[in-house]
Amino acid sequence: MAIRLGLSLPQARQYDLGRDVPDVARTAERIGYQSLWVYERALFPDSPTQGLGGMEGVPWPDQYRGVPEPLVTLTLAAAVTERAELGTSVLVAPLHGPFQLARSLATLDAASGGRVVAGLGTGWSHDEYAAAGVAPFAERGRVLDEIIDVCRAVWGPDPVRYEGRYTTIAPATVGPKPARPIPVLLPAYSRRAMVRLVDRADGWMPIAMTGAEQLAAEWRQLRDLAAERGRTRPIRASVRVNAQYTAKAYDGADRAPFQGSVDQLVEDLVAHAGTGLEEFFFDLQGGMRDAQLKDVAAELFETARAAGV
Repeated sequence: MAIRLGLSLPQARQYDLGRDVPDVARTAERIGYQSLWVYERALFPDSPTQGLGGMEGVPWPDQYRGVPEPLVTLTLAAAVTERAELGTSVLVAPLHGPFQLARSLATLDAASGGRVVAGLGTGWSHDEYAAAGVAPFAERGRVLDEIIDVCRAVWGPDPVRYEGRYTTIAPATVGPKPARPIPVLLPAYSRRAMVRLVDRADGWMPIAMTGAEQLAAEWRQLRDLAAERGRTRPIRASVRVNAQYTAKAYDGADRAPFQGSVDQLVEDLVAHAGTGLEEFFFDLQGGMRDAQLKDVAAELFETARAAGV
């Protein structure tokens, strides 16, 4: 069975949001991609409190300047597509008010005919948390837990009622409801995060960074934890690939996973397909413009299918 392939939508600042997002979304679905994805970066501080990912001294990449709001971006894609799932990878959930986030996701799912996948994370930027003013960074895990609870309540039957640390919903009718239960996917970079995922979420959202063997080991670890904690329902896994595309094959001995030409990207995908993970989605944006992104996406999809994945 062929693995599911997805594509990240153009959010870098070289793109024209209103023109390129619908264009790429429509083209990607026509090519055969089964899911479309967006990420969240709320701001680009002039003097960041931390480096990239919270790592000291690591600069933020220039593509993080002016990233459009993720759910608005997905709405543009939803309007011109019919089948492809619409996912966030990831939406920094604690930057949003829990109740309003739940309603926004439900409305988009209802409007798109049940295609939303809610990939949620806690983020790492102190500057973004300060600007959002919703919750302190130190409480991000607790806030994410409550956001998941609020979403389940709002997406469920009326009357909706909820009493939490940050959110109180007196019995009320809240609509529209999602067209179907929205899958909640989470990253898992720590034991605590893995337990949250196993106990509370529908799926896992890793990044393919360290090679197929390491990813396979993490997948086994997560499934072992699920068995240990008595989870019986399956865990969906949607793997993000931050590809470093080059027009010519990368011939250095230091080639990283998913770095190089289309043939090299597919070579890595074939290796990762052996892990048993069933969905991979590619972020190909880099410095490309709309036309090149569509051409590379088409070549990648056709080459992958020809290789049997």
